[in-house]
Amino acid sequence: MSLFGLKFGKKKLKEEERQLQANNRDFNLQFEYANNSIKTSKYNFFTFLPLNLFEQFQRIANAYFLFLLILQLIPQISSLAWFTTVVPLVLVLAVSGVKDAIDDFNRHKSDKHVNNRPVQVLINGMLKEQKWMNVQVGDIIKLENNNFVTADLLLLSSSEPHSLTYIETAELDGETNLKVKQALTVTAELGEDLQKLTEFNGEVRCEAPNNKLDKFTGTLTLRGEKYALDNEKMLLRGCTIRNTEWCFGLVIYAGPDTKLMQNSGKTTFKRTSIDRLMNVLVLVIFALLALMCLILAIGNGIWEHDKGYYFQVYLPWAEGVNSASYSGFLMFWSYVIILNTVVPISLYVSVEIIRLGNSFYIDWDRKMYYPLNDTPAQARTTTLNEELGQIKYIFSDKTGTLTQNIMCFNKCSINGKSYGDVYDMSGQRIEINENTEKVDFSYNPLADPKFAFYDHSLVEAVKLNDVPTHRFFRLLSLCHTVMPEEKKEGNLVYQAQSPDEGALVTAARNFGFVFRARTPETITVVEMGETKIYKLLAILDFNNVRKRMSVIVRSPEGDLTLYCKGADTILYELLHPSCNSLKEETTEHLNEFAGEGLRTLVVAYKSLEEDYFQDWIRRHHEASTALEGREDKLSELYEEIEKDLMLLGATAIEDKLQDGVPQTIETLAKANIKIWVLTGDKQETAMNIGYSCNLLNDDMADVFIIEGSTSDDVLNELRNARKKMKPDSFLDSDEINIEFQKSSKKQIIVPDEQANGVYGLVITGHSLAYALEGNLELELVRTACMCKVVICCRVTPLQKAQVVELVKKYKKAVTLAIGDGANDVSMIKTAHIGVGISGQEGMQAVLSSDFSFAQFRYLQRLLLVHGRWSYIRMCKFLKYFFYKNFAFTLVHFWYGFFSGFSAQDVDDRWSMLFPQLYVPGQQNLYFNKVVFVKCMLQGIYSSLILFFIPYGAMYNTMRSDGKAIADYQSFALMAQTCLLIVVSVQIGLDTSYWTVVNQFFIWGSLSVYFAITFTMYSDGMYLIFTASFPFIGTARNTLSQPNVWLAIFLSIALCVLPVVGFRFLKAQLKPTPSDKVLLKIKEAKKRPPPPSPKRRLRRTSTRRSGYAFSHQHGFGALIMSGRNMRPKSPFATTGTFSPNSDKYKHKGL
Repeated sequence: MSLFGLKFGKKKLKEEERQLQANNRDFNLQFEYANNSIKTSKYNFFTFLPLNLFEQFQRIANAYFLFLLILQLIPQISSLAWFTTVVPLVLVLAVSGVKDAIDDFNRHKSDKHVNNRPVQVLINGMLKEQKWMNVQVGDIIKLENNNFVTADLLLLSSSEPHSLTYIETAELDGETNLKVKQALTVTAELGEDLQKLTEFNGEVRCEAPNNKLDKFTGTLTLRGEKYALDNEKMLLRGCTIRNTEWCFGLVIYAGPDTKLMQNSGKTTFKRTSIDRLMNVLVLVIFALLALMCLILAIGNGIWEHDKGYYFQVYLPWAEGVNSASYSGFLMFWSYVIILNTVVPISLYVSVEIIRLGNSFYIDWDRKMYYPLNDTPAQARTTTLNEELGQIKYIFSDKTGTLTQNIMCFNKCSINGKSYGDVYDMSGQRIEINENTEKVDFSYNPLADPKFAFYDHSLVEAVKLNDVPTHRFFRLLSLCHTVMPEEKKEGNLVYQAQSPDEGALVTAARNFGFVFRARTPETITVVEMGETKIYKLLAILDFNNVRKRMSVIVRSPEGDLTLYCKGADTILYELLHPSCNSLKEETTEHLNEFAGEGLRTLVVAYKSLEEDYFQDWIRRHHEASTALEGREDKLSELYEEIEKDLMLLGATAIEDKLQDGVPQTIETLAKANIKIWVLTGDKQETAMNIGYSCNLLNDDMADVFIIEGSTSDDVLNELRNARKKMKPDSFLDSDEINIEFQKSSKKQIIVPDEQANGVYGLVITGHSLAYALEGNLELELVRTACMCKVVICCRVTPLQKAQVVELVKKYKKAVTLAIGDGANDVSMIKTAHIGVGISGQEGMQAVLSSDFSFAQFRYLQRLLLVHGRWSYIRMCKFLKYFFYKNFAFTLVHFWYGFFSGFSAQDVDDRWSMLFPQLYVPGQQNLYFNKVVFVKCMLQGIYSSLILFFIPYGAMYNTMRSDGKAIADYQSFALMAQTCLLIVVSVQIGLDTSYWTVVNQFFIWGSLSVYFAITFTMYSDGMYLIFTASFPFIGTARNTLSQPNVWLAIFLSIALCVLPVVGFRFLKAQLKPTPSDKVLLKIKEAKKRPPPPSPKRRLRRTSTRRSGYAFSHQHGFGALIMSGRNMRPKSPFATTGTFSPNSDKYKHKGL
């Protein structure tokens, strides 16, 4: 049963296999499968108070103050009223509770929004609109174009030919290219016939819920026949239906059992390293408090035994106290209450207020506001601000986080000439910006209005009928697997299985070679206004080994041509020797494109002889129908025909980065922050982005590729990489190896190791799965952490979280994860700090994050300015607070022996210019155990001064009129005046920026203190509250004496001068990074620096392939089969519409 949201009763057995029947809820309910409701919140109405209080009392200080409150309720030992503790304690608990309630309320709202989405469910032969949360395993649901997939579904049928369904999986794996799923033939026949779908009673047996996004195994039993099920027939929750009018699916996994939720990770309670340190320090302070109370209690017992008897008339023992030892015991607890200020509850109130203030600074920062979509930065939690100043590792998603998810045809090289750059009248290349004149494509009625190009010389070459240029764009319009869609006449939309192909075909379209339509046997292209139909004879499909694709077409004139595009490293081996000189020129352009981080492809062609081709196509048919070795035979035939190609040129596509990404990464690297990119994208694509955003560069000593297919291969590759970076790390004398041998059982912390150069590491998801195993994870951490940059590609959402967890486990470092999609949620939850980018992939990442903003570039300001300032503010506060409290509390301690034992920093601009200022936070230099001990020693020293100087000044002292002032009230007044002035001066020394607010509170506090003091000891207060204020005139009598003020001044000098002297000498002899920067600022103000030149991405002549092509194997065969074709509208058929007609012909062409 369920009570208050908690489950009781029989424990659910672990599911080993899933069995379900379509349209049979009664059968499926017996297995108690989860429904489609999701829950990311922590509390409900009934569990909030007990669970939240339980969490809050895990904080040692809160438990301590609860214990203190209990003590204060005992009259024999209470020396302070109970409400002095209960009011602040309730305030602290209430503030934290309200904050947690608001956070959880937002999670409830998000859950409710998702769970209440509508979906059409087949119930009793009719489609009824249901909420997502009411969908159950075994239901059949209908989805339409652009719908989110409700649950993990078995695709039954769709509107497309052969029941194909196109989906976008950006939220699962970060890839924006479309993927194709296909239903079983036996279920495709169901179509959208509701009667047939209702009668469908297939039984599915499949694997238990798991987090493997790329695998699914199961069987469908229908009318006694068994059919195999795999991942190609599954639609996963988190995907979006595209270019498919409708489809029907059978729910296999729902809610928390879906692969998306299985990868989302758990919400953890995050605490800062300062919080954890404060817990340790509070325990130390408790021990000191107990020691002080014990000393005073023993002193009280001895004093009461030896002398207290004689003072019974004035100081009678409390009721029930009949011995000196019992008096000492009670006095121990009284001093626990009196000295509780050594760990006052105001510490935690103040810490929460400071954190809240720091959060407001982030929310209000206009420099982190993104006006294009009206998105300000948001601190979604107030408890982690200072942790932002200690980040050592950043784990970033690629798609949508570093990039904009937009591909642009940027440059090209045709017949040895480079196009794409813009030059001024003097021949100097100029920077392209929003004011640069774009090429006018208005002469082409079928041009894409969103396409932008700036080099007018390429259009001129097209208009002048330059043969290589025409052949280049003809190749781009023919050699692809793009599907055209034309819902209105002339309004072409390309459905590209790869975003690169979409960009290339769009470029050809704008330059006058418009891919218009295709059938399994033909491709229709409008070339410079003239419609031409090419016969498509073969598609030599792309795969990760070939790294190229080719088409063989017959032109309307009867010419046979093979067009090929692919990686330069592959195609260069297939070129005809006559292309050598052109190859050298093209290579120079490729190097330049790659140096700018562009994705490159080389394009080539070959004219074929009729006789040879007929023989080749016959052999191709035989190979494609072979029962054994089909792939190998086809590969040999492809190799045979793709020889002696004629080079045409190269394309360069920009995978558009978000603004400021390279500069942000460069700045963060200077702050000694290591950046790891974790992406679901392909290796080539991920590496290409690595180069374009300055993560990888050609100056690196090496970039290691880890792609082993077995555990041993991965181990060897990791060790070979480590051996190259640091050969000494394999010696028995290596400090880390010695430490590992000692610490066989306890948790190992891997210290930072320095490599002998700058290295990068790229590891694939398949290899990462082996590297994350127990015996290899330590090797992965050692090798990867020596590298400046690590890129993990083809990783699942859960692997992202595992990588973050691995670094948290073995490195004493603070981690930050940043992403924008649902596939990033697990790593955002796992890292110490999670940052969500409100981008194109929904709001799941933002809802799970601790901080959010709209652009990656704001991360440097979040860390280098807000993070650093929050950390420094917190550390300064804690140092001052502990100093002040030790000074204040220990005055009481010293008094016990005489009373019979009765109880500047730099601004934000300089922080960004000097990222090295961030390093002290990573090393936790501003507040740690050593700093705490220094504060404690300073507090002890100050307490000695603040007690004994006033004591000495008051001892046997007479006023100027001959009257004595050595009463304990005068002494207390003098000591507290010294204390308040000293701590006020100390806070002044710790203040970096003096503002009206600072001045008001520091000097205002002193003014209020003196006003209250003189009021308390006034004649009027005595007359009104005689019993409470019996010490008339103590303030005016004491503070009117010159020797008292001399003693106060002496106390201040002795407390403050050592601090000032120490800081001065330290700044001169051992300056901190801040001291060095402040010196540079002073020099810069005397002589302003010249304006820094605009930075451009460095171009390099080092040979490096810029190849990157996100394409799926097998799409060519699908096109040739015609299974994904549907009848076209009349105006999309060949020959019915031509821009060459009088209506559309351009006069200047």
